[in-house]
Amino acid sequence: MIQVFLQTVPFFAVIALGYGAVRSGFFTAEATGHITKFVFYFALPAMLLKFASNLDFADVLDWDFVAAYFVGSLAIYLLATIVAMLRGLPVAEAAIEAQCSIIGNVGFLGIPMLALLLGPSSIGPIMMVLAVDLIFFGSLVVILITGSRDGRLRLGTLKVVALGVAKNPMVVSIVIGLMLSRFNVPIPNVANDLLDMLGAAATPGALFAIGGSLAGKSAERASVAGWLSVCKLALHPIAVGLMAFFVFDVDPVAAGVMIAAAALPVAGNVYIIAQHYGVAPARVSTAILFTTVISVATIPPVIGWVTSL
Repeated sequence: MIQVFLQTVPFFAVIALGYGAVRSGFFTAEATGHITKFVFYFALPAMLLKFASNLDFADVLDWDFVAAYFVGSLAIYLLATIVAMLRGLPVAEAAIEAQCSIIGNVGFLGIPMLALLLGPSSIGPIMMVLAVDLIFFGSLVVILITGSRDGRLRLGTLKVVALGVAKNPMVVSIVIGLMLSRFNVPIPNVANDLLDMLGAAATPGALFAIGGSLAGKSAERASVAGWLSVCKLALHPIAVGLMAFFVFDVDPVAAGVMIAAAALPVAGNVYIIAQHYGVAPARVSTAILFTTVISVATIPPVIGWVTSL
C-alpha cells in the first residue's frame, strides 16, 4: 500500500507544481491554457496513436467490457440525475451533475498514470473507457442540455455532436492507430521518433495543466460537490466493478483497469461544457477541486487492490 502510494506521489507532485505556479503568479491562467491546448492537440494524441498502433484491434474491442462499463456508469448517471431532479433542478443542471458523477480524468491523468502503474496490458481497456466517455456520455450531456432548452431534439444538434466526436483529437488518434495496427502498416522511423518526442511531453504537460487549472477553481456549493465526489470516487468504481465481475464476462485484469479508471477524479472537460453552455460552472469547478484533492488518498488503495488481481 505504501509502495503504491509512493508510486503515485510524482504524478500528484507535478499537479501540485502546476497549482503552485499559477497560484503564485509565476504562471498565468492563460499560459496554462496554452499548455492544455498543446497537450490536447499534439502531445496526448501522439501518445495515444503510438499506443494504439501497437495494439491488436480484436483484443481491444471487448463488448462485455464495453457493456459492463457503460451499464455501470449509466446506473450512477441515472442516480445522480434522479437526486438532482428531486432537488428541483432543471434538466440541464441535472445533466451536468450526472456528468460529474461518472466522467473521470482518463485522458490527462488516467492514461499516463495507469499505463505506468498497471503496465502495458492496461492500455487497451483504458482506451475503451475513454471511448465510451467521449462517444456516449460526452454526446449525451450536450443533447440533454440543448434539447431541454429548445424543447425538442433538433437534427442540427445531432450533427454538431457527431462532428464534435469525429474531430476530437483523442478519438482521431486512437482510430488511426488501430487502423495502422489492423492493416499492419508500419510507422516510419522518423514519424515514430516524432511521436515518441511529443508523447513524452504528454504526461508532465497534462499533469501540470491539471494543477494550473485547479488554481483558478473555488469551492462553492460544498454539499453538492461532496455528494458528487462520493458518486465519482466511490459509487462509480463500485458500480462498474459489480457489472464486470457479476453480470458480464470481463477478464479480471481488464475489470481491475476499468475500476481504477472509474476511480479517477472529475475531468476538466466537464467544466468546459458547463462553462460553454452556462450551466452551473462553479458547481462543476468545486466538484473537480474536491475529487482531485480527495483522490490523492483514494487512488492508491484502489490501484493497490487492482494490482493484486
